Amino acid sequence: EEIEFIESLNLLTTKPMLIIANLSDDESKNDLDDLMVYAKKNQIKIIPAVIKVEHELATLEEEEQAEYLELLGMDEPVLNKIILSGYKLLNLETYFTAGPKESRAWTIRKNSLAPEAAGIIHTDFERGFIKAEVISYEDFIRCNGESGAKQEGKLRLEGKDYLVKDGDIIHFKFNV
Repeated sequence: EEIEFIESLNLLTTKPMLIIANLSDDESKNDLDDLMVYAKKNQIKIIPAVIKVEHELATLEEEEQAEYLELLGMDEPVLNKIILSGYKLLNLETYFTAGPKESRAWTIRKNSLAPEAAGIIHTDFERGFIKAEVISYEDFIRCNGESGAKQEGKLRLEGKDYLVKDGDIIHFKFNV
């Protein structure tokens, strides 16, 4: 009963946490020692960042950005790590819809069923769900898109019990 009561209070201290440590240019990751001890003890992930560098990266063209990242010894901008960590922390995944005019990413809770994922686009899609045409992200890329994936038999028809996987490319069939 006490646990239920505490959860019903919706306290910030009971929420999952992520710490983004904003370092100055001349600070090193060694300056994070005390914070790292605290984070490890409390099972909190820390992402060190130099926000000034992140701002500079954001203003560069893609090619210049890649060169600057290489010069800094970084594999990707910290913003990418923050987004990915946030998704994991909140149990979120992404699926895609792709068509001739537009491709779009949709955010869903992990372990969402196909009708729930369809409902993110529009409630009518969930209500009238018939089936989902699904291609995994890997197959979509390897087969050079939807038509190649269809030719190689990588498009699957999935029903109401299908658990959407992170990166799926989906076309929903529905009737309202």
